[in-house]
Amino acid sequence: MLQVQVFRFRSDPLIEMPKKSKPSATSRLPVPVELIERRIYLIRGHKVMLDSDLADLYQVETRALLQAVRRNISRFPEDFMFQLNREEADVLTSQIVISNLGRGGRRYLPYGFTEHGVAMLSSVLRSKRAVQMNILIIRAFIRLREILAPRRPGSQTRRAGEEIRLPISGCL
Repeated sequence: MLQVQVFRFRSDPLIEMPKKSKPSATSRLPVPVELIERRIYLIRGHKVMLDSDLADLYQVETRALLQAVRRNISRFPEDFMFQLNREEADVLTSQIVISNLGRGGRRYLPYGFTEHGVAMLSSVLRSKRAVQMNILIIRAFIRLREILAPRRPGSQTRRAGEEIRLPISGCL
């Protein structure tokens, strides 16, 4: 039996496309790339993901993720991972509603992981889910890089009326 996947384009009528018979490992994950892109922030000029967002995607506790990182701290230099300062954390608290210290929430400043830090996490977190999520996260970083890359004259231009979405949700 042929399964059907339905796509709806902005102004196009409903279009039915046949679904691939054997989905890839990453397509079976319940997390769309757009959700990952919304969790990438621009902090100190770097595109980073927060420790709590990564732990949520990997389906582990934040403290377990950071414990694995601390055990392998030599794999995470400053350009792979850094701890946010108080001012950066306060801005994020107001933007994305990170729990306040006084209300039983986070008791330490969050860590930000760059694209290279996320890639290194796959060697620290050895679960099948972590490896699959890393593939999706790296693809999200690559897609952001392509979106934000300046267009050169003579390169392929966008069609008139084509929507340009920048999925970086927070800037510090």
